[in-house]
Amino acid sequence: MSKHYLVGYDGSASADRAFAFAADQSRHDGGRIRVVSALQVTDAGADSCAAMMTDEGARQARDMLNALKNSASDLGSRMDTEVVYGSPGDVLLAQVAAHGIDHIVVGHSGRGVLARWLIGSVSDDILSRARVPVTVVR
Repeated sequence: MSKHYLVGYDGSASADRAFAFAADQSRHDGGRIRVVSALQVTDAGADSCAAMMTDEGARQARDMLNALKNSASDLGSRMDTEVVYGSPGDVLLAQVAAHGIDHIVVGHSGRGVLARWLIGSVSDDILSRARVPVTVVR
């Protein structure tokens, strides 16, 4: 049975490993893979500065996803990518219903306890709220 995998991708080494895992699974079962980069915009003092940073961040994220897609050209039309604005956990969980996702794959940053407490953990957030299987790749 083919599945529809969702990978949260931020260009980190753990995200690369998560993508490789999902791509291998997709190749094995003929499933689809959707790779999403969440771009979280924070409030900034100057509106024009925030807009410029947002545009540049979106361009960089699109370039990163295009390079990833080119590296897995054998997946062809079974792979799609998107940059979505919002909190990474919320963005990825919204993708489940919107795109018929059956399995989420995310990397684990390996941050320490203090960093997780201060900024949170996307993988912990997804694990606690997801209604589909989740694989966290280290």
